[in-house]
Amino acid sequence: MKNLLTRTSIRKYSDKPVEEALLDRLMNEAARTQTMGNLQLYSVVVTRSDEMKRKLAPAHFNQPMVTEAPVVLTICADFHRTSVWARQRKAVPGYNNFLSFVNGAIDALLYTQTLCNLMDEEGLGYCYIGTTVYMPQMIIDTLNLPQQVVPLATLTVGWPAEKPQQTDRLPLDSFVHRETYHDYTADDINRYYQLKESLEENQNFCKINNKETLAQIFTDIRYTKKDNEAMSAGLMEVLRKQGFME
Repeated sequence: MKNLLTRTSIRKYSDKPVEEALLDRLMNEAARTQTMGNLQLYSVVVTRSDEMKRKLAPAHFNQPMVTEAPVVLTICADFHRTSVWARQRKAVPGYNNFLSFVNGAIDALLYTQTLCNLMDEEGLGYCYIGTTVYMPQMIIDTLNLPQQVVPLATLTVGWPAEKPQQTDRLPLDSFVHRETYHDYTADDINRYYQLKESLEENQNFCKINNKETLAQIFTDIRYTKKDNEAMSAGLMEVLRKQGFME
């Protein structure tokens, strides 16, 4: 897993195709990851056609790599397959609830990370797109997702055509708590965020956006309260429509 220490998000891809046999092998190997009750509460929609990628792009704010990548993978929490199996085997499924969505979401994201690690080892490039949960209804409609299937993660995949610099990470002490959770003092915050705040690109973000601190970039521009609340409402509505909430 040496590549885990050097991985970067790849947003530009070469014209070299991603062979179906290779991708199928990696997706099959990723299925060995942890899963609740060995039910594998996830599904993956593989998008290769230009037409379908163009249809998916608006749900991801038209980020260029969605249409430029050879492959787009949409990973979904899926209790539909398990419920169909149960009904066909004279069992009554009881998975139309929020806990079942959470279990499916955990399974789907564990699978996604394992798949990412496997792609790293093969030299494939990918970018995890967080916009999937911002506009889930558009993705549901585009991919014809049935009840109890909710998109959670999207990966654009291809052979890298760039070598971007690694982004910063917080130090170990900032997120590991020994025995119990220990709250953060002002000195702790200053120490843990010093590197992130000192990076030239982050200081430039503040300058060009007329913000005093990097934290304001995140609260006032990137992930605002207004946007979070609006997209939260949309996600909750999707969970209702997809049968995970009354």
